Amino acid sequence: MASVHESLYFNPMMTNGVVHANVFGIKDWVTPYKISVLALLYEMTATKTPLPERRRLNKLILPLQQGPDLTLGQFLKIVEECCPQTADAVKLRLHEMADGELKDMEYFFSTLPTPFTAFDSEAYKTSVVGLFMRHMLLAYNKLSFSQVYKLYKSLQQYYHNDSDMDLTSTEDTVGDRMDKEELDVPLHESELRLVSRGPLSQKQAEYFLARQAYLLKNDENKALKPAALQEELNNMLKFNPDFAEAHYLNYLNSMRVQDIFLSAHSLLHYFDRLILSGNEGKSNGDEGYGRSLRYAALNLASLHCRFGHYQQADLALQEAIRIAQESNDHVCLQHCLSWLYTLEQMKGSDSTVLTEDSVKMAAHFCLPYLASLGIQSLVQQGATQGKTAHKLMDALKDTDILHWKQSLSELIEISLAQTTSIWRMYGKSTMALQQAQLLLNMSSLEPVNFGVHQNNTEAFAVALCHLAELHAEQGLYGATSEIFQHLKEQFPPHTQHAKLWMLCDLKIQFERHMNERKYHLAEPLVKAISALNKTEGLYRKAQVLKALGRSTEAYNILQRLQVHCEKTKCTEIIIRVMLSTSELHWESSGFSTALPLLLQALTLARQHHLQSLVSESILHLAFTQLMLGVPERALSVLHEAMEPVLAHGAVVDKGRTMLLAARCQLAVAGFRPNGQALAVDTLNEAAVYFTKLNCKERLRDVHYLQAQLHRSLGQTLQSNKSAMLFRLLDQELQSPAPPVSMQL
Repeated sequence: MASVHESLYFNPMMTNGVVHANVFGIKDWVTPYKISVLALLYEMTATKTPLPERRRLNKLILPLQQGPDLTLGQFLKIVEECCPQTADAVKLRLHEMADGELKDMEYFFSTLPTPFTAFDSEAYKTSVVGLFMRHMLLAYNKLSFSQVYKLYKSLQQYYHNDSDMDLTSTEDTVGDRMDKEELDVPLHESELRLVSRGPLSQKQAEYFLARQAYLLKNDENKALKPAALQEELNNMLKFNPDFAEAHYLNYLNSMRVQDIFLSAHSLLHYFDRLILSGNEGKSNGDEGYGRSLRYAALNLASLHCRFGHYQQADLALQEAIRIAQESNDHVCLQHCLSWLYTLEQMKGSDSTVLTEDSVKMAAHFCLPYLASLGIQSLVQQGATQGKTAHKLMDALKDTDILHWKQSLSELIEISLAQTTSIWRMYGKSTMALQQAQLLLNMSSLEPVNFGVHQNNTEAFAVALCHLAELHAEQGLYGATSEIFQHLKEQFPPHTQHAKLWMLCDLKIQFERHMNERKYHLAEPLVKAISALNKTEGLYRKAQVLKALGRSTEAYNILQRLQVHCEKTKCTEIIIRVMLSTSELHWESSGFSTALPLLLQALTLARQHHLQSLVSESILHLAFTQLMLGVPERALSVLHEAMEPVLAHGAVVDKGRTMLLAARCQLAVAGFRPNGQALAVDTLNEAAVYFTKLNCKERLRDVHYLQAQLHRSLGQTLQSNKSAMLFRLLDQELQSPAPPVSMQL
């Protein structure tokens, strides 16, 4: 979608140049506000302003000229933030005109240095400032005496009443007074606000639409809230219903709040207005009409894809393909093909062949953006199909070279976020952390406008969510909460990417409560997780039921979930379901029954190179072998998983691994002091990990084993200390401890 109408994000009027100023109801007359801007330009030219302040003032010139009219208080506040001395001079200049006579205002215009009347003027005649001053002087010179007098009276009211004026009607009117608290609104917020509720000039409408569209794309949090933006667009369309770009911005705004009806309605109106305007037909001949139709169908297909209406999306896409084939539009066909394989992926079908064809054709027609998207899609499919990491990274490396050459910053961000996700999936937390930090510290290649310092794209949200999970796995919940606080500020709940951090936050809370065995706190989170992701919600519901001892219900849910995941080819959940099912077999002492499931899960995890799940499967396998009476074999198997877990695993996994290793060492050593001493060190390390996570029930198990071990070694003091710690935790928890031999 963004590639089809990319120009609309920066200049909405570029695609429809037939919208004239008079359709908004007014002309660009000289207004009291614009006299204030002229006074600012005059003082900048007449006084010696320091270079840093002059640079800040130069950055203000274009927004002040093109933006909506501000009150005098707002205008002076903005200028004062950049240069207090100039603000005082401007206020004095306006005071001389407003409190003087009509001749004082006429004298100001006659002495105003311009590129055409003063050769030493700093404003070049073709610059933005030069053209603005010329436009204002020409407009002022065309005014009749009565209009000049009206302007003078309006200036007086503007200065004394601190309110906006509308000079377009035949009668003197005074704009509504703004609330006093609006004078304290920050610069970027005050510029976003449309002061007048009446008709706008062409330049004001262009500036407003361009700014809001840019902010919706790059920093949605700084754009107007959906309701406020909808109100402004309705006001704009009330005076000009055929304003196509306003309908397109209305479509973008409706997508923010997932309004299916209004988004489709606005999108269709946008293309209808393009066709009715005749602009494309004039510039492209008869092709303009058909071009609008096929891109309208393509955009409609993408809209239905986003809302999950796959059948409607397929029909719209087939219509776009048909029209593009009739017109022999290869570029549109490539966009259609890219959406076709995207639609197949959303349906759960294998679209590898379609994606490869799309990449080849995009490269043939020199469309690097679509080619790179296709390669990234192939990498994503390869990751889910079990391709090795080095092959995927090689493919991404080749596309990254193209991204940097073409300065495609959006695709660079997507590539880094995708690399982070791949390393996380493969269980390499250090590499995932590195890639996430690289993305967050990367300077954007896009021009930074309107005070946007960071792109609020999906890639940034994904990277921050990975960082939150990585910190939570290491028990750094304070840092995790800070990351989520930043996510809530950057991606408020009404924004389109908010679901990412919402689901991530719920999963982290759930895992924390499960680790601490606070099942009464974990159970209410299941419904919230299910609302965002049904598969994740079902899996966690089974986890809670299993922990509460409702094994039959948990088993039924796991079986139903496994069938669903096999259809959708969600390998990671399939493996986790197998591991959870094996734990249900342990509860009935069916350790031999659990072995085939564990071996199947281990094989599947190794085929897909999922290192974290490989380690988890080995832990389960070692525990099963320990219970079957072969601790030597269990310890040998456990050593295979110990290094990856200690290097990349979560703190709870490290603690579980060390606790299981200690139990295996005790079973192998028997009554030999050397083996028992080794188990003491291993238990101490496990206690450190569980203490970090505040896993009191697991700490109780560790202290119980420590007390027994110290007693067998004759270490009475240490044994009594461990027994005391066990007793304190047992009294605090007030719950019966499950048998240590029956849990991992």
